[in-house]
Amino acid sequence: MLALVGILGISASGPIIAAFPGVPVLSMAFWRNGAAAAVLSAPALRKNSKAYLQMTGREWFFTGIAGVALALHFVCFMYSMRLTSVAAGTALVCIQGVWIAIYQVLRGTKYRTQVFLGMGVALLGAIIITGFDMGLGWDAIIGDLLALAGGILAAVYTLAGSVARRTLGTATYASSCYAFTAVVLLILCLVTGTPIWGFDARGWIGIILLTLCAQIFGHTAMNHLLSVLGPLTVSTLILLEIPGAAILAALFLGQVVSIATYAGLAVILVGLALVIRGQAQPKIKA
Repeated sequence: MLALVGILGISASGPIIAAFPGVPVLSMAFWRNGAAAAVLSAPALRKNSKAYLQMTGREWFFTGIAGVALALHFVCFMYSMRLTSVAAGTALVCIQGVWIAIYQVLRGTKYRTQVFLGMGVALLGAIIITGFDMGLGWDAIIGDLLALAGGILAAVYTLAGSVARRTLGTATYASSCYAFTAVVLLILCLVTGTPIWGFDARGWIGIILLTLCAQIFGHTAMNHLLSVLGPLTVSTLILLEIPGAAILAALFLGQVVSIATYAGLAVILVGLALVIRGQAQPKIKA
């Protein structure tokens, strides 16, 4: 159930960003993280008033890496949503599982063949959805490249977060990570002269929707699942954001959902099942 909430939340990110072009990308990214950090700090402090003071140097280090990577991921991803299609940009970002798998294999992690087969099948689903479309025109190409970079940064964020989550609670980790992200984005806003205030009512509605749906429910649910399912399974679950974002874009932005989207969703589900099953511990016979 929590995975479903997380998928729906992050799936709403691309369509919301595309639907509210009046707010600069950096400003929207800053507010979604700053507000989420403030909201989630309340349960963290309620549970332990010294939660942040008790964090170790190692926990702060990996949380900081995750926060910086998340900030740069948002910059790439959110700009890509304004340059290329929601479906294509989301698909390229969501293949972060490939980078995670490669990193873990290089680190010596041994996976069953079933895991790699599942990753391949899931990626095939992404390819079916996008139809090998890397975009038409320079704007779309730049958007696709930004989305690809955003996927690599998302992998760094997920890997670093999985280390921090081994010893940190969800609210403590998420609020700390989002705070780091907000600070980096605030600095980028100040350096680039991007306004963080003065938006109209429609702009603030977009920021609130993005914060609630994508950040508090979406990212935070996935951060919780990191300690339960592991980074590779979570990154594979995120592939479901591809058809989710495409369907929401069709419903609220009028973008056409092709038959390939539904076919790709079915293929992604098969791949996800293979990845999860391949990571399951083998049963010990009595």
